[in-house]
Amino acid sequence: MRYVSFRRTDGTASYGRIEGDQIVDLGAAPGAPVDLKSAIAAQALASLSGKARVALADALLLPVIPNPGKILCVGHNYESHRQETGRAKVAHPSIFTRFADTLVADGQPIVRPRASTDLDYEAELAVVIGRGGRAIAAGDALDHVAGYACFNDASVRDWQWHTTQFAPGKNFPATGGFGPWLVSPDEAGDLLGVRVVSRLNGTVMQDQPVGEMIFSIADIIAYVSAFTPLSPGDVIATGTPGGVGAKRQPPVWMKAGDRIEIDIGPIGTLTNRIIDEQ
Repeated sequence: MRYVSFRRTDGTASYGRIEGDQIVDLGAAPGAPVDLKSAIAAQALASLSGKARVALADALLLPVIPNPGKILCVGHNYESHRQETGRAKVAHPSIFTRFADTLVADGQPIVRPRASTDLDYEAELAVVIGRGGRAIAAGDALDHVAGYACFNDASVRDWQWHTTQFAPGKNFPATGGFGPWLVSPDEAGDLLGVRVVSRLNGTVMQDQPVGEMIFSIADIIAYVSAFTPLSPGDVIATGTPGGVGAKRQPPVWMKAGDRIEIDIGPIGTLTNRIIDEQ
């Protein structure tokens, strides 16, 4: 199944299940949880049904989970990216955080801030937690996954590199593309051979299979949940392949008018235009 968060034509927010070219408005069902995160927490998605439908083409999509409690990101999780950055091999995932107010949906613009022109793309597979927990064993970790989505961990590189702490470059407003939808694990299938691809203005910039992550999805969930409890709707961005703009010669920075796509096969394609901050 595929699920979206969206805004109805009257401006109210809702969520639904995609059927063909339509969205079944699950948020309109009697007694439905208030949003997709709440429906995941209540384990209600499979039982919800609705009569109201919205054409997918007419819907204003929201970030898959507009209000995650946590967004945890993994750095340098593909060998090709580790090598291009010159980072040493490590025994544990490199974790940093994003804020929920940095997220933008499929079709919405990513904003290049006034403070910098060094805006880079990062194609990533995002994991949305379905069943929370603390100290989750790697062998049980995938049972805690509600689904997967595309993520663009767009980075303001000079601010990221001010110090060894990544947070400033990862948290400018409207820089985290997240969408277009949540794909359930059964529909996603075996992801190991699925390729994580970015295309800038139609040119492939990154292309590597999920199975070449240094730390697997299960291992990441186990590691993260050892130091912080995970809750339904929390998001983990699992890292980007090599080919980022900062490490090209000359560097390739996204600019106003550019179109960036994150394509992860059965998970979908996330598309955003770049605009300058006004």
